[in-house]
Amino acid sequence: MKAFVAEYSVAHDPALAPEGAAMLDAIGKSFERCGYEVVHPGPGDFLAGIRRFAPGCDVGLVIAPDHLLFAFTSALEHLTHNIGCGSMNAAICANKRRCATILSRNGIAVPEEVAEGLRVIKPEQGCAAQDVRLSEESPGKGEFAQRFIDGEHLSVSLVGSRVVGDACSYYTGKPPLLLAVNRQDIHIDEKGRFHYRGGETPVVHERQDEIVDAAKKALNVLGCQGYAGIDIVLADRPYIVDVNPRITTSVIGIAACMEEEIADILVAASKGGGPDAVHLSGRARFDCHGTVERL
Repeated sequence: MKAFVAEYSVAHDPALAPEGAAMLDAIGKSFERCGYEVVHPGPGDFLAGIRRFAPGCDVGLVIAPDHLLFAFTSALEHLTHNIGCGSMNAAICANKRRCATILSRNGIAVPEEVAEGLRVIKPEQGCAAQDVRLSEESPGKGEFAQRFIDGEHLSVSLVGSRVVGDACSYYTGKPPLLLAVNRQDIHIDEKGRFHYRGGETPVVHERQDEIVDAAKKALNVLGCQGYAGIDIVLADRPYIVDVNPRITTSVIGIAACMEEEIADILVAASKGGGPDAVHLSGRARFDCHGTVERL
């Protein structure tokens, strides 16, 4: 069995390369422990690498910044069995403004857009905390402004289930699998710029059910399959601030604590199966450079 794992930033985005390498290592080693030969696209043209190597593999997964994920995943879906989020769902999530609108219309709390005052300015399409800032300035081209929510920064790692057929994919009715609630280390510097510095997992929160329920509702509304990370600011309620339809950095901490193999979970979920719960032992702290420390 061969698994094609394509991580974009390692060779193409120096700013995100350390996180990308850590995610690639965690996923790749999990597939190897499950008996797969792991195949990568190699250096050079990323899309060309997908087209060259994916057809010879049994399963495939793309990890890339959200605004690039649609094109790469769409190519993969025509060449092998995709175990990540579907390309169309990834495209919806990639536009942060549109995504927030969809969630709000479905009764899910998101920070509302505001026209004045101190607010969060963010790109409509972006990755991690890049170019996100707290400011009174007007949004630039391709940006929008949301109310600043002063709260606790968390994320929820979920795996959505589906079955992929020759002509379509369909849901099995199996609820999303909770991997972990994670605490995020978000720093706002003196210029108001947001910086993601890593996190800690798993977190057992006194408002756990409320947090997980909000994340699962967001996942279901957006139709995400495979691994997804739902970013939340917890205040008077959980506010969904971002939906990442892909592997996120939290996976390196989760993999260090989880008895099950993430590779097995992703493959099983793509066929409508997998466990109803996972088993986590201890805790792990991780940073944006890919370092993991068991606690």
